[in-house]
Amino acid sequence: MADTDTEVAEVWEDFHALVNMTSPELRDWLVNTPDGVDTYAPEPDLDVHALGLQVLQVLDKRRTDLTPSDIDLMGEVADLIRSRLTNAPPDDVNDAPWRDTLMTLGHDPTRPDSPRGPDADV
Repeated sequence: MADTDTEVAEVWEDFHALVNMTSPELRDWLVNTPDGVDTYAPEPDLDVHALGLQVLQVLDKRRTDLTPSDIDLMGEVADLIRSRLTNAPPDDVNDAPWRDTLMTLGHDPTRPDSPRGPDADV
């Protein structure tokens, strides 16, 4: 996907703007949430829990250690998070499947730094 330093920097910034959980927070969430519980994927063949594990691996890397597949993953996860945020439940950000899916991807929608609705177009 990204083959220039500028493109990598843009994907890095976008990913880290949307993934608002730290590596330890995401690790704890993934360990304490059984695979597939209260999460849903935009495509039936997408394993959100496996994607969350990959996000955790990327969070533990420095920008200079990223592989091309890491960059692709970061772009995919940022798009998925943004899609979920723009389709937030109207009343309750604690809606279990919606929130659990986002948290499995590394985004806690209950935090003040979480964009929602039209603001999700970060």
